[in-house]
Amino acid sequence: MNENLFNDQKNNERIAALIQKGWNFEQNHTVIRKVFKFQNFNEAFGFMCKVGMTAEKINHHPEWSNTYNKVEIALTTHDQGGLSELDLQLGEFIEQIN
Repeated sequence: MNENLFNDQKNNERIAALIQKGWNFEQNHTVIRKVFKFQNFNEAFGFMCKVGMTAEKINHHPEWSNTYNKVEIALTTHDQGGLSELDLQLGEFIEQIN
């Protein structure tokens, strides 16, 4: 786990905001995950395209899966052993467009 991320009050507030929006910690706080449901596949795919473009721009890619109208996203930074600033940025972006 990236301890430095959790030692900063502002980051703790950012994490708390994601938790309030339905994200859940997993694997000893090294992964944050959420399932998004849409009206249909087109909406889910459009959402994935928006997330994918931003992920590519910041060079930080989620672990995700899609089944028809459902998109499950997990955020973690493998080379840091847990959550990082990039995970927070991407999670916040995802919430802005959802």
